[in-house]
Amino acid sequence: MAEKTVLDIMVLAGGISHERDVSLRSGRRVVDGLNSLGHRVSLRDPDAALLGYLVENRPDVIWPALHGASGEDGALRALLEQAGIPFVGSRTDAAQLAWSKPTAKTIVARAGVATPASVALPKETFRELGASSVLATVLAGLGTSLVVKPAKGGSAQGVSIVESAEELPHAMVDAYTYSDVALIERKIEGIEVSVAVIDLGDGPEALPAVEIEPVNGVYSFDARYNAGETRFYVPARLDPEVSARVAETATTAHAALGLRHLSRIDLIVDAEGVPWFLEANVLPGLTETSIMPQAIAASGRDLGDVYAALAVAAMSDS
Repeated sequence: MAEKTVLDIMVLAGGISHERDVSLRSGRRVVDGLNSLGHRVSLRDPDAALLGYLVENRPDVIWPALHGASGEDGALRALLEQAGIPFVGSRTDAAQLAWSKPTAKTIVARAGVATPASVALPKETFRELGASSVLATVLAGLGTSLVVKPAKGGSAQGVSIVESAEELPHAMVDAYTYSDVALIERKIEGIEVSVAVIDLGDGPEALPAVEIEPVNGVYSFDARYNAGETRFYVPARLDPEVSARVAETATTAHAALGLRHLSRIDLIVDAEGVPWFLEANVLPGLTETSIMPQAIAASGRDLGDVYAALAVAAMSDS
């Protein structure tokens, strides 16, 4: 039997985004998985010395576990591409497309996937056109049952469920705390599911969908990362035909955005069994309560094996 190749892998975690703590938790879990297979793994928090360090101490591959803008908006990926260092995850252009939720919705809709009617509003719109008239126009067009979220960002930070006209102004303020553009979507009633997609070289594969049932009714930041705040069903409690449709929708969205190696596609399945695309995440959370590790386990795979296979795929794609 051929001797297994031992890789020198650097996991990047932490950063300066609102999701720093989640990133550190994800990074440590990746390190544990890779260490279990005997790879040489280091965990590094990006800082001003990182790029110089990489010039002198090039790893075989970088495993980014940076959530928020520092890891998902494409900037770090562009620098790694310039340096010629292989890394796990989507390339710069695809990451930029997915990072902007309105852009991602447009691209995925063009691929034939349903996505809720929405409008993206920069802060400046309210100064130019007046807050009352802008909000009245939104309510007339989309109704009063809405979801308001930052146009860029993750982990449900700044996301609000709106059920009346009176709640909308406060929801806009919350969204603008995290982004200069707010996305307002018509709320789709249904089952919230999240689908992890991996590609180890043979094309994107949807792992078993995870059904999300927050205890308090909203899948907030706390509900995502605090044990006991959310009930997860893996696989999701869907009819086989609907499950197949959900998987196809997830891989279609992944491919339409040009994503690579791994992603998480968030969907709502309505009463008719139609999956509605909400957003795509190029770097899913990998904490003990995150969707992707649960989906990997439900597929019968070992976490360490998958994380290592993604590192190998990154080297092959470089």
